[in-house]
Amino acid sequence: MIIDLIPRVQDDRVEQDLLDVSCDETYGFLPCTSTILGNVFLILVYGYMMFVSAKLLSDGSEILLQVLGPGIIGGLFLPILSSLPDAAIILASGISGSKEDAQDQLSVGMGLLAGSNVLLLTVLWGTCLMVGKCDIENSIAVDEKDTKSFSLTGSGVSTDIWTSYAARIMVISVIPFIIAQLPEVLSSGSQSRAAILASFIVSMCLLISYSVYQVSQPWIQRRKFAYAVHKRVMSGILGQLKLRTIGRLLTDEGKPNTEVMEKLFEKLDKDSDGFLSPEEMRGLLVGIQFEEMDMNFDDAVSKVMKDFDISEDSHINKEEFVRGISKWLHKAMRSKGHFHCDESSKITRLLNSFQRRAQQECDLLVDQEDSVVSSDKEKIKWNVMKAVLMLLGGTVIAGVFADPLVDSVDNLSTATGIPSFFVSFVILPFASSSEVVSTLIFTSRKKLRTTSLAYSEIYGSVTMSNTLSLSVFLGLVYIRELDWNFFSEVLIIFIVCAVMGIIASFRTTFPLWIALLACALYPLSLAMVFVLDYVLGLS
Repeated sequence: MIIDLIPRVQDDRVEQDLLDVSCDETYGFLPCTSTILGNVFLILVYGYMMFVSAKLLSDGSEILLQVLGPGIIGGLFLPILSSLPDAAIILASGISGSKEDAQDQLSVGMGLLAGSNVLLLTVLWGTCLMVGKCDIENSIAVDEKDTKSFSLTGSGVSTDIWTSYAARIMVISVIPFIIAQLPEVLSSGSQSRAAILASFIVSMCLLISYSVYQVSQPWIQRRKFAYAVHKRVMSGILGQLKLRTIGRLLTDEGKPNTEVMEKLFEKLDKDSDGFLSPEEMRGLLVGIQFEEMDMNFDDAVSKVMKDFDISEDSHINKEEFVRGISKWLHKAMRSKGHFHCDESSKITRLLNSFQRRAQQECDLLVDQEDSVVSSDKEKIKWNVMKAVLMLLGGTVIAGVFADPLVDSVDNLSTATGIPSFFVSFVILPFASSSEVVSTLIFTSRKKLRTTSLAYSEIYGSVTMSNTLSLSVFLGLVYIRELDWNFFSEVLIIFIVCAVMGIIASFRTTFPLWIALLACALYPLSLAMVFVLDYVLGLS
């Protein structure tokens, strides 16, 4: 009899073990797992979907900003949309399940909140400085001059005063964190809910004030517009660089670079006879889209030959080539990249890569509202429709995949024994941010203007995280009556924002050694949380 009971007991234990490691499918159909590798895979999949969401929201916002220009749309709605993926993940971390489950998963939301801020202000901030470094002369980084290698004091970057203002706004945005933490600092636990409510109100007020400030202060939106335009200009340049590298078409004085044009002529002159035939001129136009101009390739070649061939001998010599390119560059600079539908302007539009590069070299990033309005109403409608669809798609994806991503992070934490805060701190910021690569590309231009744009975006992103994302987090804690046990997490956010914000607020030139300080703050932040929480037990 006892022997007969043994298999039954073993079966009961196996069944209990299966129950212990079981997981619930999100929405009843999205997969889940309790294994380490399985959860890593799901985090990669769901994280990628959140990255797609962030990319759609970012690109859609930029298109809408370029079409509608600075104003209420650019100052109020678009910054909120750009922070939507973070807000969705934070909301998913505490809105579902029982109060106990919400309390456990709340660490995922705090990990994202802290991780995003720390990553932007340490690793990304420092890497941008390393990538964009130039020689420092007379306390200012000289554009595009990088001869001192990795000199800790002799090389670095410079930004304009407006970037310092953005950093000061970022420092102010940490006030709600301080308010929420006051009861624990003052050992007054009974006032915790009141502090959470007060912090929520202050964070919402700061969010509204920041949005109104952006609407009333056009320089912020112009920065964002310039950032969006610059990325589109750069994409065209990178596409052309895949085909040919021809150097700078403008000198430092803003004049056509004759030497570069002559090198391009020699590159196109395949038989080295000193003349370009129509067949050789075709090589200049490869890769340029003519569909938008209602022209085919042969017509384009004929028009270029006619415009360049002053001697009318069906060949173009070096002097004619240089003169023709110079004329087009002057047209591009005068028009600032805007063209009409008349016949002469079609010729100018043929070398859109040259016009983009001319704008790049002269920093002709437009600041006027009417400069973004196209004369083609159909194109405007299409761009608006495209932007709206991208924004809707990004919003839907964020809403659908935020919850399963949080569940996967929580399951991975359970499977590995690593606290969910550390998992989300390290992984989730990469899933909800799509600006890392473009920011690094900006600073690689090694110019004060582009570097200022990149750092302004970093400070603006942190400000939105400290207002919008924190408001969502505080709202969850207050409404669901959850405990606020985040002393160490708040401390690292405050330290990183304060240190980097104060440095950026009162100086505009940053030597390379500051990059080392910034990058060092990232591992120090993780170590501080571990020591305070798991060694000293302060949270």
